[in-house]
Amino acid sequence: MSRVIADISISVDGYVTGPDAGPTNGLGTHGEGIHAWVLEEPRSPIDDEVLARSYESTGAVILGRRLFDVVDGPDGWNDDVGYGYDQDQSVAPPCFVVTHEPPEKVRLASRFRFVTGGVAEAVRVAGEAAGDKDVVVMGGANVVDQCLADGLVDELRIHYSPLLVGAGTRLFTLGGRSALVQREVIVSPRATHVTYDVVDESASA
Repeated sequence: MSRVIADISISVDGYVTGPDAGPTNGLGTHGEGIHAWVLEEPRSPIDDEVLARSYESTGAVILGRRLFDVVDGPDGWNDDVGYGYDQDQSVAPPCFVVTHEPPEKVRLASRFRFVTGGVAEAVRVAGEAAGDKDVVVMGGANVVDQCLADGLVDELRIHYSPLLVGAGTRLFTLGGRSALVQREVIVSPRATHVTYDVVDESASA
């Protein structure tokens, strides 16, 4: 059975993008540093291993409509760049987009499937596609927050980038209290990669 993993990069002050993020400015103004551990070359061997390990274990991906509009836009993904950034896109997992209404046109149509029934439905259909591999909720912040608030996440992976953005899109604005168990910490020059198990407190009540 698939695990559901929320996996997202964040600044130390809690932002996943800089200000003014949009379809043609996906990471927001001065937000590129949040993903420096992936984007900057040469990439640290530690970060390389974190990225490759996650990619290899992923069987399906969930993302929100705003993030879709960025990655399917003219400056977004292409034949060489997609989920996992520069990993082998010939074996990329399918991506399920949570949206109220599918777009009329999709540039990278073979990569995306659209789910209009909310995050629980997206987790269900992505789990069917993933088989024994993981379902990864890659963002944006609102979809990650929805999945956490609805108790759909088994594991939370946060990539803390060593910078303060000051403004932008915050993570953890929905829901309330969640219990986490820190399971792994990997430190590189550009990020601290922390893996938490999300505890189902109702199971021990």
